Amino acid sequence: MRRLVNSLAFILTTLFLSSCSTLLFWQHPEYVKVSGTQLVYNGKPYYFTGTNLWYGCYIGSDGSTGDRARLVRELDNLKANGITNLRILGASNLSYITNSLKPAIQIKPGVYDEHLLDGLDFLLSEMRKRDMHAVIFLTNYWEWSGGMAQYNDWANGGGGVNPGGPAGYGAFMDYSATFYKNPKAQTLFYNYVYSLINRKNKYDGLYYYEDPAIMAWELANEPRPGRDSSLVPEWIHWVDSTAHYIHLIDPNHLVTTGSEGTIGTLQDTTFFLRGFKSRYVDFLTFHLWPKNWSWFDAKNIPGTYGPTVEKAVNYIDLQIHLAREMNKPITMEEFGLPRDGEAYEPGTPTTARDSYFRKILGLVYDSSAAGAPIAGTNFWGWGGEGRPQHPDHVWRTGDPFVGDPPQEPQGLNSVFNTDSSTIAIIRQNAERMRSLRNTERLISGKALAEAGR
Repeated sequence: MRRLVNSLAFILTTLFLSSCSTLLFWQHPEYVKVSGTQLVYNGKPYYFTGTNLWYGCYIGSDGSTGDRARLVRELDNLKANGITNLRILGASNLSYITNSLKPAIQIKPGVYDEHLLDGLDFLLSEMRKRDMHAVIFLTNYWEWSGGMAQYNDWANGGGGVNPGGPAGYGAFMDYSATFYKNPKAQTLFYNYVYSLINRKNKYDGLYYYEDPAIMAWELANEPRPGRDSSLVPEWIHWVDSTAHYIHLIDPNHLVTTGSEGTIGTLQDTTFFLRGFKSRYVDFLTFHLWPKNWSWFDAKNIPGTYGPTVEKAVNYIDLQIHLAREMNKPITMEEFGLPRDGEAYEPGTPTTARDSYFRKILGLVYDSSAAGAPIAGTNFWGWGGEGRPQHPDHVWRTGDPFVGDPPQEPQGLNSVFNTDSSTIAIIRQNAERMRSLRNTERLISGKALAEAGR
Protein backbone atom coordinates (compact mmCIF):
# COMPACT_ATOMS: atom_id res chain seq x y z
CA MET A 1 0.00 0.00 0.00
CA ARG A 2 1.18 3.48 -0.76
CA ARG A 3 1.56 5.53 2.38
CA LEU A 4 0.06 8.93 2.92
CA VAL A 5 2.71 11.42 1.80
CA ASN A 6 2.46 15.05 2.83
CA SER A 7 4.37 16.45 -0.09
CA LEU A 8 3.25 19.22 -2.42
CA ALA A 9 5.19 17.67 -5.27
CA PHE A 10 3.47 14.35 -4.66
CA ILE A 11 0.01 15.94 -4.68
CA LEU A 12 0.74 17.88 -7.87
CA THR A 13 1.98 14.69 -9.54
CA THR A 14 -1.20 12.91 -8.48
CA LEU A 15 -3.36 15.65 -9.93
CA PHE A 16 -1.36 15.63 -13.17
CA LEU A 17 -1.73 11.88 -13.55
CA SER A 18 -5.42 12.19 -12.71
CA SER A 19 -5.90 14.71 -15.52
CA CYS A 20 -3.95 12.60 -17.99
CA SER A 21 -5.88 9.46 -17.09
CA THR A 22 -9.18 11.26 -17.45
CA LEU A 23 -8.24 12.49 -20.90
CA LEU A 24 -7.16 8.99 -21.85
CA PHE A 25 -10.40 7.27 -20.87
CA TRP A 26 -13.02 10.01 -21.20
CA GLN A 27 -13.05 12.85 -23.65
CA HIS A 28 -15.79 14.74 -21.82
CA PRO A 29 -16.90 12.89 -18.69
CA GLU A 30 -20.03 14.20 -17.05
CA TYR A 31 -19.95 14.52 -13.28
CA VAL A 32 -22.61 15.75 -10.89
CA LYS A 33 -21.64 19.32 -9.96
CA VAL A 34 -22.93 22.18 -7.86
CA SER A 35 -24.33 25.46 -9.18
CA GLY A 36 -25.46 27.79 -6.42
CA THR A 37 -27.92 25.81 -4.34
CA GLN A 38 -28.54 23.14 -6.97
CA LEU A 39 -26.91 19.91 -8.02
CA VAL A 40 -26.37 19.82 -11.78
CA TYR A 41 -25.83 16.94 -14.21
CA ASN A 42 -25.46 17.16 -17.97
CA GLY A 43 -26.23 20.86 -17.83
CA LYS A 44 -29.59 20.36 -16.07
CA PRO A 45 -30.70 20.47 -12.45
CA TYR A 46 -30.10 17.07 -10.86
CA TYR A 47 -33.10 15.95 -8.83
CA PHE A 48 -33.30 12.35 -7.75
CA THR A 49 -35.03 9.63 -5.82
CA GLY A 50 -32.59 7.22 -4.26
CA THR A 51 -32.06 4.56 -1.65
CA ASN A 52 -29.43 3.15 0.65
CA LEU A 53 -27.81 0.01 -0.73
CA TRP A 54 -24.89 0.08 1.66
CA TYR A 55 -24.19 -3.64 1.19
CA GLY A 56 -23.75 -3.37 -2.58
CA CYS A 57 -20.06 -4.31 -2.60
CA TYR A 58 -20.82 -7.32 -0.41
CA ILE A 59 -23.26 -8.92 -2.84
CA GLY A 60 -21.13 -7.68 -5.75
CA SER A 61 -18.14 -9.58 -4.37
CA ASP A 62 -16.60 -12.58 -6.08
CA GLY A 63 -16.03 -14.04 -2.60
CA SER A 64 -18.10 -15.65 0.13
CA THR A 65 -20.68 -12.83 0.46
CA GLY A 66 -21.25 -12.42 -3.25
CA ASP A 67 -24.41 -12.92 -5.27
CA ARG A 68 -23.85 -10.99 -8.47
CA ALA A 69 -26.97 -12.32 -10.14
CA ARG A 70 -28.97 -10.84 -7.26
CA LEU A 71 -27.11 -7.51 -7.47
CA VAL A 72 -27.89 -7.21 -11.18
CA ARG A 73 -31.57 -7.97 -10.54
CA GLU A 74 -31.67 -5.45 -7.68
CA LEU A 75 -30.14 -2.71 -9.83
CA ASP A 76 -32.54 -3.46 -12.67
CA ASN A 77 -35.50 -3.36 -10.27
CA LEU A 78 -34.36 -0.08 -8.73
CA LYS A 79 -33.79 1.51 -12.12
CA ALA A 80 -37.20 0.36 -13.37
CA ASN A 81 -38.77 2.14 -10.39
CA GLY A 82 -36.90 5.38 -11.03
CA ILE A 83 -34.35 4.94 -8.23
CA THR A 84 -31.07 6.16 -9.68
CA ASN A 85 -29.00 7.35 -6.72
CA LEU A 86 -27.46 4.83 -4.30
CA ARG A 87 -25.74 5.56 -1.03
CA ILE A 88 -23.20 2.80 -0.52
CA LEU A 89 -20.53 1.68 1.90
CA GLY A 90 -16.98 2.13 0.63
CA ALA A 91 -15.18 1.15 3.82
CA SER A 92 -15.50 -1.33 6.67
CA ASN A 93 -12.92 -2.36 9.27
CA LEU A 94 -12.55 -5.78 10.86
CA SER A 95 -13.47 -4.86 14.39
CA TYR A 96 -13.27 -5.94 18.00
CA ILE A 97 -16.93 -4.89 18.26
CA THR A 98 -19.46 -7.70 18.58
CA ASN A 99 -22.16 -6.32 16.27
CA SER A 100 -19.98 -5.36 13.34
CA LEU A 101 -19.73 -6.50 9.74
CA LYS A 102 -17.72 -9.60 9.04
CA PRO A 103 -15.92 -9.97 6.70
CA ALA A 104 -14.66 -6.40 6.38
CA ILE A 105 -12.89 -4.56 3.60
CA GLN A 106 -9.91 -3.53 5.77
CA ILE A 107 -8.64 -6.52 7.73
CA LYS A 108 -5.93 -4.51 9.45
CA PRO A 109 -4.26 -1.23 8.50
CA GLY A 110 -3.23 -1.46 4.85
CA VAL A 111 -4.45 -5.06 4.39
CA TYR A 112 -7.63 -5.35 2.34
CA ASP A 113 -10.14 -8.01 1.37
CA GLU A 114 -9.76 -7.89 -2.39
CA HIS A 115 -12.97 -9.85 -2.89
CA LEU A 116 -15.01 -7.01 -1.36
CA LEU A 117 -13.10 -4.33 -3.25
CA ASP A 118 -13.69 -6.35 -6.40
CA GLY A 119 -17.36 -6.22 -5.42
CA LEU A 120 -17.20 -2.44 -5.26
CA ASP A 121 -15.58 -2.42 -8.70
CA PHE A 122 -18.38 -4.58 -10.06
CA LEU A 123 -21.11 -2.51 -8.41
CA LEU A 124 -19.80 0.79 -9.80
CA SER A 125 -19.33 -0.60 -13.29
CA GLU A 126 -22.91 -1.93 -13.28
CA MET A 127 -24.24 1.37 -11.98
CA ARG A 128 -22.46 3.28 -14.73
CA LYS A 129 -24.15 1.07 -17.34
CA ARG A 130 -27.50 2.21 -15.92
CA ASP A 131 -26.61 5.91 -15.51
CA MET A 132 -26.92 5.59 -11.74
CA HIS A 133 -24.89 7.60 -9.25
CA ALA A 134 -23.19 6.58 -6.02
CA VAL A 135 -22.59 8.48 -2.80
CA ILE A 136 -19.82 6.55 -1.03
CA PHE A 137 -19.25 6.90 2.72
CA LEU A 138 -15.67 6.39 3.87
CA THR A 139 -15.97 5.54 7.56
CA ASN A 140 -18.57 5.34 10.32
CA TYR A 141 -19.14 7.03 13.66
CA TRP A 142 -21.21 4.01 14.71
CA GLU A 143 -20.06 0.48 15.43
CA TRP A 144 -21.55 -1.62 12.69
CA SER A 145 -18.76 -1.25 10.11
CA GLY A 146 -15.84 -0.82 12.49
CA GLY A 147 -15.32 2.80 11.58
CA MET A 148 -13.74 5.45 13.78
CA ALA A 149 -13.73 3.26 16.88
CA GLN A 150 -11.66 0.60 15.12
CA TYR A 151 -9.20 3.19 13.81
CA ASN A 152 -8.79 4.32 17.43
CA ASP A 153 -8.29 0.74 18.53
CA TRP A 154 -5.60 0.13 15.90
CA ALA A 155 -3.86 3.41 16.67
CA ASN A 156 -3.97 2.90 20.43
CA GLY A 157 -2.97 -0.76 20.39
CA GLY A 158 -6.32 -1.82 21.87
CA GLY A 159 -8.55 -0.52 24.62
CA GLY A 160 -11.68 -0.04 22.51
CA VAL A 161 -15.13 0.25 24.07
CA ASN A 162 -17.75 -2.29 23.04
CA PRO A 163 -21.23 -0.71 22.94
CA GLY A 164 -22.73 -4.06 23.92
CA GLY A 165 -20.49 -4.33 26.97
CA PRO A 166 -20.80 -3.07 30.55
CA ALA A 167 -19.67 0.47 29.69
CA GLY A 168 -22.68 0.91 27.42
CA TYR A 169 -23.48 2.98 24.36
CA GLY A 170 -22.68 6.38 25.81
CA ALA A 171 -19.11 5.36 26.60
CA PHE A 172 -18.78 3.94 23.10
CA MET A 173 -19.91 7.23 21.57
CA ASP A 174 -17.34 9.11 23.64
CA TYR A 175 -14.63 6.68 22.53
CA SER A 176 -15.59 6.89 18.86
CA ALA A 177 -15.47 10.71 18.97
CA THR A 178 -11.87 10.71 20.26
CA PHE A 179 -10.97 9.88 16.65
CA TYR A 180 -11.11 13.63 15.94
CA LYS A 181 -8.14 14.25 18.24
CA ASN A 182 -6.20 11.08 17.39
CA PRO A 183 -3.65 11.91 14.65
CA LYS A 184 -2.43 8.33 14.31
CA ALA A 185 -5.97 7.01 13.84
CA GLN A 186 -6.65 9.73 11.26
CA THR A 187 -3.48 8.85 9.35
CA LEU A 188 -4.67 5.24 9.07
CA PHE A 189 -7.98 6.55 7.76
CA TYR A 190 -6.31 8.88 5.24
CA ASN A 191 -4.14 6.03 4.00
CA TYR A 192 -7.25 4.02 3.22
CA VAL A 193 -9.00 6.97 1.57
CA TYR A 194 -5.99 7.59 -0.65
CA SER A 195 -5.81 3.93 -1.64
CA LEU A 196 -9.53 3.73 -2.45
CA ILE A 197 -9.79 6.93 -4.47
CA ASN A 198 -6.76 5.90 -6.51
CA ARG A 199 -8.04 2.36 -7.07
CA LYS A 200 -8.42 1.18 -10.67
CA ASN A 201 -11.68 -0.59 -11.45
CA LYS A 202 -11.02 -4.07 -12.82
CA TYR A 203 -14.15 -4.08 -14.94
CA ASP A 204 -13.99 -0.83 -16.86
CA GLY A 205 -10.38 0.34 -16.37
CA LEU A 206 -11.40 3.60 -14.70
CA TYR A 207 -9.69 4.97 -11.64
CA TYR A 208 -12.21 5.83 -8.98
CA TYR A 209 -11.23 9.49 -9.10
CA GLU A 210 -12.40 9.65 -12.71
CA ASP A 211 -15.50 7.45 -12.56
CA PRO A 212 -18.67 9.39 -13.53
CA ALA A 213 -20.79 6.83 -11.66
CA ILE A 214 -19.54 8.35 -8.42
CA MET A 215 -21.47 11.47 -7.43
CA ALA A 216 -19.74 12.20 -4.14
CA TRP A 217 -17.37 11.04 -1.46
CA GLU A 218 -18.86 11.21 2.01
CA LEU A 219 -16.63 11.81 5.01
CA ALA A 220 -18.45 9.34 7.25
CA ASN A 221 -21.77 7.86 8.15
CA GLU A 222 -23.23 10.26 10.73
CA PRO A 223 -20.02 11.90 12.00
CA ARG A 224 -21.21 13.37 15.28
CA PRO A 225 -18.78 15.46 17.34
CA GLY A 226 -19.62 13.36 20.40
CA ARG A 227 -22.10 13.72 23.25
CA ASP A 228 -20.99 17.18 24.39
CA SER A 229 -19.24 20.21 22.94
CA SER A 230 -15.72 19.41 24.21
CA LEU A 231 -14.55 18.00 20.85
CA VAL A 232 -16.39 20.44 18.58
CA PRO A 233 -13.22 22.39 17.59
CA GLU A 234 -11.39 19.17 16.65
CA TRP A 235 -14.45 17.91 14.81
CA ILE A 236 -14.75 21.15 12.78
CA HIS A 237 -11.07 20.93 11.87
CA TRP A 238 -11.43 17.28 10.83
CA VAL A 239 -14.42 18.02 8.58
CA ASP A 240 -12.62 20.88 6.84
CA SER A 241 -9.20 19.23 6.49
CA THR A 242 -10.61 15.88 5.35
CA ALA A 243 -12.86 17.44 2.72
CA HIS A 244 -9.88 19.49 1.54
CA TYR A 245 -7.67 16.39 1.34
CA ILE A 246 -10.22 14.49 -0.74
CA HIS A 247 -10.51 17.39 -3.18
CA LEU A 248 -6.73 17.45 -3.54
CA ILE A 249 -6.54 13.84 -4.63
CA ASP A 250 -9.82 13.88 -6.56
CA PRO A 251 -10.73 17.19 -8.24
CA ASN A 252 -13.60 15.62 -10.19
CA HIS A 253 -16.11 14.59 -7.54
CA LEU A 254 -18.18 16.33 -4.91
CA VAL A 255 -17.55 15.95 -1.19
CA THR A 256 -20.24 15.88 1.47
CA THR A 257 -20.48 15.07 5.15
CA GLY A 258 -22.92 12.23 5.90
CA SER A 259 -24.36 14.23 8.80
CA GLU A 260 -27.80 13.68 10.32
CA GLY A 261 -28.28 17.45 10.32
CA THR A 262 -28.83 19.38 13.53
CA ILE A 263 -29.59 16.19 15.48
CA GLY A 264 -26.03 15.18 14.64
CA THR A 265 -24.54 18.49 15.79
CA LEU A 266 -25.74 18.39 19.41
CA GLN A 267 -29.05 19.91 18.23
CA ASP A 268 -27.22 23.21 17.90
CA THR A 269 -27.65 25.14 14.67
CA THR A 270 -24.50 27.13 15.44
CA PHE A 271 -22.42 23.95 15.41
CA PHE A 272 -24.11 22.89 12.16
CA LEU A 273 -23.26 26.19 10.50
CA ARG A 274 -19.70 26.27 11.82
CA GLY A 275 -19.03 22.63 11.07
CA PHE A 276 -20.19 22.56 7.47
CA LYS A 277 -19.39 26.05 6.20
CA SER A 278 -16.09 24.73 4.82
CA ARG A 279 -15.66 25.64 1.16
CA TYR A 280 -14.53 22.06 0.60
CA VAL A 281 -17.95 20.70 1.62
CA ASP A 282 -19.92 20.95 -1.62
CA PHE A 283 -23.39 20.04 -0.38
CA LEU A 284 -25.11 19.19 2.88
CA THR A 285 -26.96 16.13 4.15
CA PHE A 286 -29.46 15.25 6.82
CA HIS A 287 -31.19 12.12 8.13
CA LEU A 288 -34.62 11.63 9.64
CA TRP A 289 -35.25 8.83 12.19
CA PRO A 290 -38.51 9.20 14.16
CA LYS A 291 -38.19 5.80 15.89
CA ASN A 292 -34.55 6.28 16.91
CA TRP A 293 -35.33 9.78 18.18
CA SER A 294 -38.28 8.49 20.27
CA TRP A 295 -40.94 10.30 18.25
CA PHE A 296 -42.70 7.26 16.80
CA ASP A 297 -43.89 3.98 18.27
CA ALA A 298 -45.06 1.49 15.64
CA LYS A 299 -47.01 -0.30 18.37
CA ASN A 300 -48.91 2.90 19.15
CA ILE A 301 -49.55 4.40 15.74
CA PRO A 302 -52.72 6.33 16.69
CA GLY A 303 -50.95 8.05 19.56
CA THR A 304 -47.62 8.85 17.91
CA TYR A 305 -48.08 9.14 14.13
CA GLY A 306 -49.58 12.65 14.07
CA PRO A 307 -46.91 14.25 16.29
CA THR A 308 -44.24 12.36 14.33
CA VAL A 309 -45.32 13.92 11.04
CA GLU A 310 -45.43 17.37 12.60
CA LYS A 311 -41.92 17.00 14.03
CA ALA A 312 -40.60 15.54 10.76
CA VAL A 313 -41.97 18.44 8.71
CA ASN A 314 -40.44 20.94 11.12
CA TYR A 315 -37.10 19.14 11.02
CA ILE A 316 -37.01 19.10 7.22
CA ASP A 317 -37.93 22.78 7.10
CA LEU A 318 -35.11 23.65 9.51
CA GLN A 319 -32.48 21.76 7.51
CA ILE A 320 -33.60 23.42 4.27
CA HIS A 321 -33.50 26.81 6.00
CA LEU A 322 -29.90 26.19 7.12
CA ALA A 323 -28.90 25.04 3.63
CA ARG A 324 -30.36 28.23 2.19
CA GLU A 325 -28.46 30.27 4.77
CA MET A 326 -25.22 28.52 3.76
CA ASN A 327 -26.04 28.77 0.04
CA LYS A 328 -25.51 25.04 -0.50
CA PRO A 329 -27.69 22.19 -1.82
CA ILE A 330 -28.88 19.59 0.66
CA THR A 331 -30.16 16.00 0.41
CA MET A 332 -32.15 13.84 2.82
CA GLU A 333 -30.03 10.74 2.46
CA GLU A 334 -31.57 8.58 5.19
CA PHE A 335 -35.17 8.27 6.28
CA GLY A 336 -37.37 5.34 7.23
CA LEU A 337 -40.16 4.05 9.40
CA PRO A 338 -40.92 0.57 10.81
CA ARG A 339 -43.77 -1.58 9.58
CA ASP A 340 -47.06 -1.57 11.49
CA GLY A 341 -46.62 -3.08 14.94
CA GLU A 342 -42.86 -3.07 14.31
CA ALA A 343 -43.12 -6.31 12.39
CA TYR A 344 -40.06 -7.42 10.44
CA GLU A 345 -41.37 -9.90 7.89
CA PRO A 346 -42.29 -9.22 4.26
CA GLY A 347 -46.03 -9.24 3.73
CA THR A 348 -46.86 -7.56 7.03
CA PRO A 349 -48.75 -4.24 6.81
CA THR A 350 -47.00 -0.95 6.00
CA THR A 351 -49.93 1.42 6.47
CA ALA A 352 -48.09 3.98 8.60
CA ARG A 353 -44.92 3.76 6.54
CA ASP A 354 -46.80 4.32 3.29
CA SER A 355 -48.61 7.34 4.69
CA TYR A 356 -45.35 8.71 6.05
CA PHE A 357 -43.42 8.16 2.81
CA ARG A 358 -46.20 9.84 0.83
CA LYS A 359 -46.12 12.87 3.13
CA ILE A 360 -42.35 13.23 3.36
CA LEU A 361 -41.61 12.62 -0.31
CA GLY A 362 -44.42 14.99 -1.28
CA LEU A 363 -42.98 17.69 0.95
CA VAL A 364 -39.54 17.29 -0.62
CA TYR A 365 -40.98 17.46 -4.13
CA ASP A 366 -43.04 20.55 -3.34
CA SER A 367 -39.98 22.23 -1.79
CA SER A 368 -37.76 21.37 -4.77
CA ALA A 369 -40.38 22.52 -7.25
CA ALA A 370 -40.65 25.84 -5.39
CA GLY A 371 -36.88 26.40 -5.71
CA ALA A 372 -35.73 25.30 -2.26
CA PRO A 373 -32.17 23.92 -2.12
CA ILE A 374 -33.16 20.29 -1.55
CA ALA A 375 -32.16 17.98 -4.40
CA GLY A 376 -33.37 14.53 -3.46
CA THR A 377 -33.87 11.69 -1.02
CA ASN A 378 -32.42 8.25 -0.26
CA PHE A 379 -34.84 6.11 1.75
CA TRP A 380 -33.45 3.51 4.13
CA GLY A 381 -33.12 0.96 3.00
CA TRP A 382 -33.54 -1.33 0.05
CA GLY A 383 -33.99 -4.91 1.28
CA GLY A 384 -34.99 -6.11 -2.16
CA GLU A 385 -34.79 -9.88 -2.42
CA GLY A 386 -33.15 -10.28 0.99
CA ARG A 387 -35.10 -11.88 3.81
CA PRO A 388 -34.60 -12.19 7.59
CA GLN A 389 -33.24 -15.65 8.37
CA HIS A 390 -33.91 -16.25 12.05
CA PRO A 391 -36.86 -16.02 14.46
CA ASP A 392 -34.91 -13.55 16.63
CA HIS A 393 -34.15 -11.39 13.55
CA VAL A 394 -30.50 -11.08 14.60
CA TRP A 395 -27.98 -10.87 11.78
CA ARG A 396 -25.34 -13.57 11.70
CA THR A 397 -22.23 -13.71 9.55
CA GLY A 398 -23.15 -15.30 6.24
CA ASP A 399 -26.80 -14.20 6.25
CA PRO A 400 -28.13 -12.44 3.13
CA PHE A 401 -28.29 -8.67 3.49
CA VAL A 402 -31.69 -7.02 3.84
CA GLY A 403 -30.83 -3.33 4.30
CA ASP A 404 -30.69 -3.16 8.09
CA PRO A 405 -27.16 -3.05 9.55
CA PRO A 406 -25.97 -5.90 11.79
CA GLN A 407 -26.81 -4.26 15.12
CA GLU A 408 -30.49 -3.78 14.23
CA PRO A 409 -33.31 -6.32 13.84
CA GLN A 410 -33.26 -7.60 10.28
CA GLY A 411 -36.32 -6.22 8.51
CA LEU A 412 -36.81 -3.23 10.81
CA ASN A 413 -36.59 -0.52 8.14
CA SER A 414 -36.16 -2.61 5.00
CA VAL A 415 -38.27 -2.07 1.90
CA PHE A 416 -38.60 -5.50 0.31
CA ASN A 417 -39.26 -6.13 -3.37
CA THR A 418 -42.75 -7.38 -2.45
CA ASP A 419 -43.75 -4.12 -0.71
CA SER A 420 -45.78 -3.06 -3.72
CA SER A 421 -47.69 -0.19 -2.09
CA THR A 422 -44.51 1.44 -0.75
CA ILE A 423 -42.67 0.96 -4.04
CA ALA A 424 -45.56 2.55 -5.95
CA ILE A 425 -45.25 5.68 -3.80
CA ILE A 426 -41.50 5.79 -4.37
CA ARG A 427 -41.91 5.27 -8.12
CA GLN A 428 -44.45 8.10 -8.38
CA ASN A 429 -42.11 10.42 -6.49
CA ALA A 430 -39.24 9.44 -8.79
CA GLU A 431 -41.30 10.42 -11.83
CA ARG A 432 -42.16 13.78 -10.30
CA MET A 433 -38.57 14.51 -9.25
CA ARG A 434 -37.30 13.52 -12.68
CA SER A 435 -39.71 15.97 -14.27
CA LEU A 436 -37.96 18.80 -12.41
CA ARG A 437 -34.78 18.09 -14.36
CA ASN A 438 -36.40 19.67 -17.37
CA THR A 439 -36.40 23.05 -15.68
CA GLU A 440 -35.01 25.37 -18.32
CA ARG A 441 -33.02 27.62 -16.04
CA LEU A 442 -30.85 26.96 -13.02
CA ILE A 443 -32.07 28.66 -9.88
CA SER A 444 -29.06 30.38 -8.36
CA GLY A 445 -28.50 31.10 -4.70
CA LYS A 446 -28.96 34.81 -5.50
CA ALA A 447 -32.29 34.15 -7.16
CA LEU A 448 -33.42 32.14 -4.15
CA ALA A 449 -32.44 34.96 -1.81
CA GLU A 450 -34.30 37.48 -3.92
CA ALA A 451 -37.34 35.22 -3.90
CA GLY A 452 -37.18 35.03 -0.13
CA ARG A 453 -36.97 31.20 -0.12
